[in-house]
Amino acid sequence: MAEAAGAAVAPAKLGLYSYWRSSCSHRVRIALNLKGLEYEYKAVNLLKGEHSDPEFMKVNPMKFVPALVDGDAVIGDSYAIALYLEDKYPEHPLLPQDLKMKALNLQIASIVCSGIQPLHNLTVLRFIEKKVGTGESIPWTQQQIDRGFAAAENLVKGCAGKYATGDEVRLADIFLAPQIYAAVTRFQINMLNYPTLARLHEEYMKHPAFQAALPDRQPDAPSST
Repeated sequence: MAEAAGAAVAPAKLGLYSYWRSSCSHRVRIALNLKGLEYEYKAVNLLKGEHSDPEFMKVNPMKFVPALVDGDAVIGDSYAIALYLEDKYPEHPLLPQDLKMKALNLQIASIVCSGIQPLHNLTVLRFIEKKVGTGESIPWTQQQIDRGFAAAENLVKGCAGKYATGDEVRLADIFLAPQIYAAVTRFQINMLNYPTLARLHEEYMKHPAFQAALPDRQPDAPSST
């Protein structure tokens, strides 16, 4: 999002190491936008192997994006980043006070970040293409997404309001939105099987914070996208 005019004593701007197509980076961009936090976008081209550059490995030894720099704090995991932002920048809370709903948000976020996305990240897909065969990564990816979406659909269908767990955007939404977007735009997932998630996707696409975080709106996105 656009940088606001600085005051005389302005806090140091956050830095986000990101890749335009990374759904993990996508989550954090949404969270930063929702909280109204300005940040410097630091592009890391995964296809060119920039995540293996020694300088980036000093930021995140796991060689993953995103990584957030906030003063002397460096956080290299989207889940940890979201919780850090929630604790330090309470504006627009991502977690509700109700313990049951808070746990539901954490559970849905965990399904996405541990039960879906890691099973079809770039490293996994390249391995499958190399060891199993060309084109075999797509059915694998679809299977993992369908399994996770079936669980998420069952969790939210009874409690969703305008968004996943009510009428306010919460943590569950910032994790679901990029995963659904990738499912629709890249992996040909039939969203008719997940009517609640499909409806949520429509709402996310209308929300300014979500729109600004979309992959093709990032500075490192190819101009042809």
